[in-house]
Amino acid sequence: MDFEFEKKWRDLLTEVSKNMDEPLDMQSLIFMIGVQELNQGFVKLSKDQKLDVMHIAICTLMEPYGFYEYTGHDDDGWPHFKLVKELPVLKPDEQETFMKKAILEYFDKEK
Repeated sequence: MDFEFEKKWRDLLTEVSKNMDEPLDMQSLIFMIGVQELNQGFVKLSKDQKLDVMHIAICTLMEPYGFYEYTGHDDDGWPHFKLVKELPVLKPDEQETFMKKAILEYFDKEK
């Protein structure tokens, strides 16, 4: 286990959870990234739209790795992406580590 990596992850969770009512987890961070990338402020979202917001986040997180390419916004202002190459098949723990790394890199870019 990479203790420095896990420390960075825990520090990020602590930092972004400071102004929240409860601690955030990876799913919460992914949703938060999607909302940020949607960039429409406070809007009420349906269940399907919440899933779409999470998809926006996943595409945004995977874009630097060459898996997705941003193609523009639709008339409603929602960002769209196209799949460039298939995501690798990973074991659950490998997938979690990969997502953590992508999220850490996303927040590093935002600084």
